[in-house]
Amino acid sequence: MTFRRFSRIAISACCIFSVMAFGQPGTLSAKAQDVDLAIDSLPGPAESVEGNYLAAVVAGSARDTRAAALYFREALRDDPRNPELLERAFVALLANGDMEEAFSAARQLLQRDANNGLARLALGVEAMKARRYVTARKYLGSGGRGRAADLTATLLSAWSWVGSGNLRRALDTVERLKGENSYNVFRDYHAGLIAAVGGNRREAENRLKAAYDVERTTLRVVDAYGRLLSVRGEAEEARRVYAAFDRLLPRNPIVQDALTRLDAGERLSSLIANTQEGAAEVLYGLGAAGNSQGDEIAALIYLRLATFLAPKHELAIVTLGDMLERLKQYASAIEVFEAMPANSPLRSSIDIQIAVSLELMGEKDRAQKHLEELIAANPDDVEGLIALGNLLRSRKDFAEAAEIYTRAVEAIGTPDQSRWTLFYFRGIAYERSKEWPKAEADFKKALELAPESVGSDRALVLNYLGYSWVDRHMNVDEAFEMLKRAVELRPRDGYIVDSLGWAYYRLGRYDDAVRELERAIELRPSDPTINDHLGDAYWRTGRKLEAKFQWNHARDLDPEPEDLVKILEKIEKGLPDEDKPAAAEAVEKPKNGG
Repeated sequence: MTFRRFSRIAISACCIFSVMAFGQPGTLSAKAQDVDLAIDSLPGPAESVEGNYLAAVVAGSARDTRAAALYFREALRDDPRNPELLERAFVALLANGDMEEAFSAARQLLQRDANNGLARLALGVEAMKARRYVTARKYLGSGGRGRAADLTATLLSAWSWVGSGNLRRALDTVERLKGENSYNVFRDYHAGLIAAVGGNRREAENRLKAAYDVERTTLRVVDAYGRLLSVRGEAEEARRVYAAFDRLLPRNPIVQDALTRLDAGERLSSLIANTQEGAAEVLYGLGAAGNSQGDEIAALIYLRLATFLAPKHELAIVTLGDMLERLKQYASAIEVFEAMPANSPLRSSIDIQIAVSLELMGEKDRAQKHLEELIAANPDDVEGLIALGNLLRSRKDFAEAAEIYTRAVEAIGTPDQSRWTLFYFRGIAYERSKEWPKAEADFKKALELAPESVGSDRALVLNYLGYSWVDRHMNVDEAFEMLKRAVELRPRDGYIVDSLGWAYYRLGRYDDAVRELERAIELRPSDPTINDHLGDAYWRTGRKLEAKFQWNHARDLDPEPEDLVKILEKIEKGLPDEDKPAAAEAVEKPKNGG
């Protein structure tokens, strides 16, 4: 059984460093080295305006904001009066977080086009940071068109009125937002935050409760409402709000921290403390929405403005860093992640994410050392242990990965349903270490823990265990049913379809095997194992020329060394004659190709 076959199925899930969800406190890594590495790796500026402009356009198309900002800055230096160049440079600088240069470019842009909406937004935010609220409203009151611009300007203007000490005007401004449900929730959420900062607790509770009643699965709404209840001395009600969310999405570090502090008799602080944090919350919400919708540049700009106003905004840091990492700007992601406060409940998750970025940058030794230092500081850090196990497994250090996963299992004690992935990952490590009895036990445990609610993810365990049984000629009937169910859950997953085809092959039902394996090839044409399997099925159905073609193709697709030896032998000699397995008669032929 090849590792590649399963690494593609499972390792995407194993890089589970979803910093929005899980984590414990940890330590920091060296930011400056990473940033210098990224800057040094960029080619130097071109010798002409045209060269720098083209380099900047290419970088911008690749969403490489650091490179785009560098080359646009150089081009603008040589041609400062070019309006198109100025606007492009402004956007690149803003997306890259070069705020002072971006604000300077915005002022130049407004001298040429007083209605440039993005320039007005940027300068409005700059004014709010400086507590020049009247100036902020002048910038926000005109320029920009469309619903998004209207939403942004309206909410930021409302927060500016809070800064000016006029709560009534702030709430009246928020009331301009009318329309669909999402607007109403956003309106009530910010009206509640505004009322809380402005000192009207009754209005704050009414508005935040209205938002909570509609959006009980949105962390930010839950946290704002729970904190307000705690501030008002309603600790039990606050605990109920957090506990309800925890039942839906267990182990969220923000929720866990709130529950721990409430249990200790502490009173939580308000989510938003001042005007700047409130305005940052608006920009964070818009950035997070843009991120989820794939509007990357707009999302980056909103999130950069949010962290400019509130440098310690935890979820803005998480979302911005995650975006940069996804865009392969790993050094920039680390720089953003480092801004997470040391006492934040998200700090441990961020430290794990820093290790991920280091690994993706090719800094493998530093990534592993970083995780090992986190674990040394907190030996029972389950998430840190799982992260290290995942890192080792991705490197094919399976035996060592299994040992680390075992430490995580021991630290957990009695696992709940949400820990099914840990047993699944350890099962993979054991199987690849040729410790099948231990692997089989872990896969069974993962299936026992994994609720049906995990949906298609359950197919991963069904597939691995089912395929392993089939490949070992074990429990073939049960494995066959598992694989059929896995295909039902993930019908477009070529690896899982291949597993079902291989089960048919092992049962001696070669025509059915060909049908499923040909479908698997359509889904995953470049996988050597699937091509090898299809070659075997062709051979057994008498299509020997096509079989050799598939084996040759598998040979050229870089199979695992142990598989390559077998493929080369089949190319030379074909398959030996074999009797049809008796097990073939034990399984009723499914109808309609099922």
